[in-house]
Amino acid sequence: MNTTPQPDPRDRPARLTVGVVGAGRVGPALAASLQLAGHRPVAVSAVSDASRRRAEKMLPDVPVVPPAEVLERSELVLLTVPDDALPELVAGLAETGAVRPGQLLVHTSGRYGAKVLDPALRAGALPLALHPAMTFTGTPVDVQRLAGCSFGVTAPDELRLAAEALVIEMGGEPEWIAEENRPLYHAALALGANHLVTLVAQSLELLRTAGVGAPDRMLGPLLGAALDNALRSGDAALTGPVARGDAGTVAAHVAELREHAPGTVAGYLAMARATADRALAHGLLKPELAEPLLGVLAGPSDAAGGTGDTPGDTT
Repeated sequence: MNTTPQPDPRDRPARLTVGVVGAGRVGPALAASLQLAGHRPVAVSAVSDASRRRAEKMLPDVPVVPPAEVLERSELVLLTVPDDALPELVAGLAETGAVRPGQLLVHTSGRYGAKVLDPALRAGALPLALHPAMTFTGTPVDVQRLAGCSFGVTAPDELRLAAEALVIEMGGEPEWIAEENRPLYHAALALGANHLVTLVAQSLELLRTAGVGAPDRMLGPLLGAALDNALRSGDAALTGPVARGDAGTVAAHVAELREHAPGTVAGYLAMARATADRALAHGLLKPELAEPLLGVLAGPSDAAGGTGDTPGDTT
C-alpha cells in the first residue's frame, strides 16, 4: 500500500494496538493478518474453551481478558461476534463507558453497515464495517486465504480511506457497499456460499448411497469446472438435463430421490425450477421442451430439504 503520510491521520491508520472482542473463527485471523502488517494485538476476549484455544493458537502470548478491558487496551477494536449479538454488544460497551473517543471500532458483520455502531459513534469512536467475503476455519490457513479476499466496506465518508487502508493491509480488496444495501449484499453471499455447502454435502451423500467410493474425488473437478464456468459466463454456463429440457431424465431423478433421499426432493425441485426459468430466459431451453419439463417439476414436493442436479450435468 502507499506509505505516503496523509494530512488527516484517520486517512491511513498508523501502527495500532489491536483488540478482539469475540474469538470465533474470524477475529483471530484478522488480528493475525494485521500483526503481519505491523500492528500489535494486545488483548482478546473469549468465553468458550474452544475460543480460548483458538485465541492461544492464532494469537500466542496475547492475554485473554473481558471485553471492556480489550477496549481499554486497544486503539483498534475488532468486534467479531455473531450478527444477532452485535447491536446489544455495541450498546452495552457504549453505555458502560468502555468506548473511548478516537478509538477505531470495526465490526465484521455482513448484515450490518456502520449505523449499528451509532452508540459508539456518539461516544466518540470511529465506526467501520469491514466484512470479509470468505469462509473461515479457525486455523492459520485463514490468514493466507485473506490474500485477494474481497471485503464489503461501509463507513462514514471521512473514514473511507482508513477503512480501505486496513483492508489492504490485511491483504484484501475493498469493495464499497452502501449502508442501505448491506442486507442484500449479505443475502447474495449467503445464497452463493452457504447454500453451496448444503448442496455439495447432499450430493456427496447421494453418491455414497449410489456406491461411489470416493465422492469427493469425483465431485472436485466437476464442481470446480462448474464454478469457474459460472463465474466466467453466468447463465451461459448452464448445463444438464434441466437446461436441455430432458423431462424424462428429470422425472427419473425425482423418482430416485423420493425413494432414497426424500429430504432432498423439495430442494431439487426448487432449484430445477429456478434453473429452468433462467435457461428459458436466456434461450438455452427450447420452449417446446419446457412444457413437459415444467410438468414434471410441478409435481408434489411433500419432503423438505434441497439438492441440485450437479451429478447429472455430465450425462
